[in-house]
Amino acid sequence: MSVSNKFILKFAGLKDGKHKFEYQADNNFFQFYNYSEFNKANIKFKVDFIKKSTVLELQIKGEGFVNINCTLSNEPFDYNLKSQFKLIVKFGEYYDDSNDELLILPHGSHSINLDQFLYEMIVLSMPIRNVHPGIEDGSIKSDILNRLKDFDINKEKSSNFDPRWDKLKQLKK
Repeated sequence: MSVSNKFILKFAGLKDGKHKFEYQADNNFFQFYNYSEFNKANIKFKVDFIKKSTVLELQIKGEGFVNINCTLSNEPFDYNLKSQFKLIVKFGEYYDDSNDELLILPHGSHSINLDQFLYEMIVLSMPIRNVHPGIEDGSIKSDILNRLKDFDINKEKSSNFDPRWDKLKQLKK
């Protein structure tokens, strides 16, 4: 199934050699896959395509931004991303995409649907933990961060510090 026909690379009729293609993805692209982690997305894909008589080579580069929520503060921010992916396409008896970097198309095929490859490339390039840049440089002020500081067990004793932690720390020794 395809998001639309705009992510289909038609190679039939192209001469052997290098070709370049560009694609654009936004939120609708990810909503098709029910992926709701992005508040907003704008990603450009550049495909360097090399056609040879028996094999096709694709070097796909994705660059743009996605607006996501911070893992710690839940504050939205734009995350700049760059990702790349190399795909080799060969021809065989039947369609086989079981290998991550090798796609086998049936003889007589004339196009490649890039939807799934582009989706996986972007989603897998996202970090597991999304931290707002304002947290790292201390410029963001958030009620959630202030509340997390109240529960920080690594801070020095203060008026809010529970003395039961001292007994537990002695168990480490």
